[in-house]
Amino acid sequence: MDFHMKLPRSAKEFPLFIAVISILSVNIIAPLITCFEFGFSLSVWADVLLVIPFIWISVIALVLLTLKPAEWLTGKIIAKGDSFNAHIVVNILCTVFLMSIFLTVIGTWIGSRRVSIEPVRLFFHKWPRNFAISFAVEALFAQPIARFVMLRLHQAKDAKAASTGGAGNSVAGSASGSGA
Repeated sequence: MDFHMKLPRSAKEFPLFIAVISILSVNIIAPLITCFEFGFSLSVWADVLLVIPFIWISVIALVLLTLKPAEWLTGKIIAKGDSFNAHIVVNILCTVFLMSIFLTVIGTWIGSRRVSIEPVRLFFHKWPRNFAISFAVEALFAQPIARFVMLRLHQAKDAKAASTGGAGNSVAGSASGSGA
């Protein structure tokens, strides 16, 4: 039931789900990582705000590129009969793992406004922190809020279908989840 109610049921709902997750994630993760790197100050935060639109575009592109590999990896870890929460946590873990690898480098390039070897050279120093921050934000804030939005949307759609005598939407959500 959770798969049906808390995840996108259709291709039309998927962009809303991804938009909620990505907007929340980018607006929390990018400032946090940057502030841990350069210090918590208003000027650092203001500087991050200037590049957030570019980071958001790269996040959307990476979500679309890593979606299938993350689902495949999730399927290798999770059994079909495992709980909804197990599927979601492992899917978030796999998605964040893949995306954080790329964004540790790409995010630094966008934030510093230059392409250099520096983020590659410092990758193993910075990636664990970036992964931990990203996983915490995804698991505790972005994904739960996006699933709540889907739940409310589906409750409203189902109530409308029941009041008009329609059959409702019977397309089930993805068994492995659709995380960002």
